[in-house]
Amino acid sequence: MSVARENEIMSRLSDDGALTVSTLATELGVSEVTIRGDLRSLEQQGMLVRTRGGARPTTWKHILQREKINVEVKQRIAQQAATMVRDEDTVMMEAGTTTALIARYLTARRGVQIVTNSALVFNTARANPALNVILTGGVFRRESESFVGPTAERSIADFNTRIAFLGTDGFSPERGLTTRFVEGAQVASLMSERAEETWLVADSSKFGQAGFVSFLPIDKITGIITDSGLSKEAVEALQEHTRVCIV
Repeated sequence: MSVARENEIMSRLSDDGALTVSTLATELGVSEVTIRGDLRSLEQQGMLVRTRGGARPTTWKHILQREKINVEVKQRIAQQAATMVRDEDTVMMEAGTTTALIARYLTARRGVQIVTNSALVFNTARANPALNVILTGGVFRRESESFVGPTAERSIADFNTRIAFLGTDGFSPERGLTTRFVEGAQVASLMSERAEETWLVADSSKFGQAGFVSFLPIDKITGIITDSGLSKEAVEALQEHTRVCIV
């Protein structure tokens, strides 16, 4: 199949979430038979899942879609987090679409050591020669673009950092920080243990949501960097337990 057509199909799926064979054939100017062959090939590569009459992204693509949600808000949160990082600093960054943006705003820093289990963080940080990146090993989880499991945990346990930035699938005063996966919860908890300060970076849409696993109480983190979408009542409830930085 055409590499250019393959890239175009994946780009459209990432943007739209699902597409039909007839739509792809019309928009790409090829036959439906050709598109079905393309989709069959991409499915064999694990890049998509074929459906009746079309295709949808695999879970791996869904995290790329999440990168496109609340982009401006996430950028502001990441920029604020980046101001907390100093020259020659030591930082842990857990998997998440917002944490992955922080490294983008560290261009003025020098000698920063970053320990991460996130392929997204690594992909951003590797472009900046002023950042020293240590990527944990472990089992690669496509759903979160992260490395988890005992190998990742042993790697993280070797380091001590001044600050850690964590993501979350949901947070609240009652349930604390939560995530969908037990392995991810274990990595995030360990990062917090190995850091002097722990900051949650999460947009306001995560407030009140609850993932499968609660992994850190709100009063066990240094603070939360979020956006003005939180209600006054929500901010006050959180401030009873930790610092809240609104951007």
